[in-house]
Amino acid sequence: MPVDTARALAAAPRTTDISWTPEDVQLYHLGIGAGVPATDPRELRYTLESRLHVLPSFATVAGGGAPGVIAALSMPGVDVDLARVLHGAQSLRVHRPLPVRATATRTDRITAVHDKGKAAVLVLRSDAADADGPLWTAEAQVYVRGEGGWGGDRGPSADAPEERGAPDRTVERPVREDQALLYRLTGDLNPLHADPEFAHRAGFDRPVLHGLCTYGMTLKAVVDTLLDGDVTRVRSWTARFAGVTYPGETLRIRMWRGDGTVRVAVGAVERGDAPVLAGATAEFTRR
Repeated sequence: MPVDTARALAAAPRTTDISWTPEDVQLYHLGIGAGVPATDPRELRYTLESRLHVLPSFATVAGGGAPGVIAALSMPGVDVDLARVLHGAQSLRVHRPLPVRATATRTDRITAVHDKGKAAVLVLRSDAADADGPLWTAEAQVYVRGEGGWGGDRGPSADAPEERGAPDRTVERPVREDQALLYRLTGDLNPLHADPEFAHRAGFDRPVLHGLCTYGMTLKAVVDTLLDGDVTRVRSWTARFAGVTYPGETLRIRMWRGDGTVRVAVGAVERGDAPVLAGATAEFTRR
């Protein structure tokens, strides 16, 4: 089996030195749709170096290089076709506000391999720290189609309870036709998001938007709508990728605010609110 569970779990952690600049942060923010309207003071916090702050989801691309999904495929014990891989879920916990410029160390390791019957799920944990201490902890769940069925642990259920009652806020965010082409400049060069032939081989009609782009767009909408644009209030952000987004579509983002949490559901407007993100929750500090 291309996924050698024992070897993947026994492998030593992989440590990588990473760094980023304000320009990297600005590019990420533009990649998730920031800067519209370009002169809006609320948007300038994402795009102008003299006012810049860092949306926590920047951690998923900080330092460039392969994103979590592709990084998992290069770990010992994993040898699979990229066309059979999907990003199943992403979680992120920030230990303090992310600096606009930093040099840090990221440590990656596979912490679990689940048997879902028709697929294997790899859990890649990434911890980052700089000279001042821990920055974030992230987990990417990577679905490898066709690699399940060996009788292993199924792991936790991905099902999330549906929200009841009307959302506290609903916003819509357009996805540009060239959104995936811009976002991939942050480091995720998976051809699924740009090459029609590869997308067809992977089972899609056309290239799809990066799940992590939708992940970042949604967190920005939560911060701007319910947290007064204050990125430093975010403590964690978790979401399951329930479906794909195609460039040119519109995201409908529904939010239910709780005591220190926001639960979120995202659908594609043009496809009858077809689910895109499910089981999404942001934790935040209260003022």
